Amino acid sequence: MIFEEKLIQLRKKAGWSQEELAEQMNVSRQSVSKWDGAQSFPDLEKMIRLSRLFGVTTDYLLKDEIEEEVAPAVSEEISSRRYVSL
Repeated sequence: MIFEEKLIQLRKKAGWSQEELAEQMNVSRQSVSKWDGAQSFPDLEKMIRLSRLFGVTTDYLLKDEIEEEVAPAVSEEISSRRYVSL
């Protein structure tokens, strides 16, 4: 799933229209419409604000679904290792 699809899904899950999300983000409805339609992409500041607003990580918003499936396996492997420091 790509960013635009995730944004639409999160927005609809919250029950917000484009206009309501725009108000939350202090941007125009047209900006949200362009994000939904993959015509533009929010800047870093807005991306962080979106992640906080929806309670998700920026990684979730930015990474493709394939990468998300790989990440848990890697993190499980790393967490099972034991490290010793001097």
